[in-house]
Amino acid sequence: MIKQIVLAFFGSIFPVILFNIDRKKIIWTGFCGAIGWATYLVVYKYTVSPVSSSFAGSFVVGVYSELMARKLRTPAVQFSIPGIFPLVPGITAFNTINYIVEQDYSAAYSKGMQTVAVAGAIAFGIMLSATTFRFVSKLMMSKKLAQ
Repeated sequence: MIKQIVLAFFGSIFPVILFNIDRKKIIWTGFCGAIGWATYLVVYKYTVSPVSSSFAGSFVVGVYSELMARKLRTPAVQFSIPGIFPLVPGITAFNTINYIVEQDYSAAYSKGMQTVAVAGAIAFGIMLSATTFRFVSKLMMSKKLAQ
């Protein structure tokens, strides 16, 4: 489990170089991917569902991204995009194409639906965390103004 989290850390660092993100943020993006993958592993252990695990992992990535964006005064996307790289269902997408080539269409359909569901869960997790974070921030700001 620790080995997977370390690999997720590095898997989130390498896209930073690709996307030309400020080098001072490399460590923080690595932590984003590692925390997201650790959340995925914990949730997967209890649910055995890649969809709910991916949702939880991406939600945590989104919250971490919003917090670090405020702290480091940078867009949250600089953390969330590299942070979700370990969660992207690459092997299931590969298996889908592989089953299509082998003409095993029922297995291809099954893996294809899983790929789409995981991708949707990742998108929904990021969206929900960003929306929730902004909603809570506005509530706190309005309470400050009311006082």
